Amino acid sequence: MNHYSYTWIEDWCKDNGWTELFVPQKNNYWAFPPHAVMPMPIPPQALRQIKTEKGLSRDERLWATVATLLAVFAAGLSYLAQSPMPIVAAFAFCAIIVAQMEVDD
Repeated sequence: MNHYSYTWIEDWCKDNGWTELFVPQKNNYWAFPPHAVMPMPIPPQALRQIKTEKGLSRDERLWATVATLLAVFAAGLSYLAQSPMPIVAAFAFCAIIVAQMEVDD
């Protein structure tokens, strides 16, 4: 799951003089700082600030919507089937989604 939009990071780089942004691994952003000859990772403080300002990324919004809809559907199905198993399965799925939404520093 992408926690940041590439354009958010690009905009931050342009505003702060960093150049040639690239992503060697998922959610791992590197660029050349001002007056530098070696790329460095985007500082975690900057990533936290971007996340605070921009909120949820498109992927995060999609997965949150899927989890919400699944929970509502499972609640209805549990009521109709008079069984707790659909809501238990939905809880397990939603727990995995919430864990994936945690931003690693």
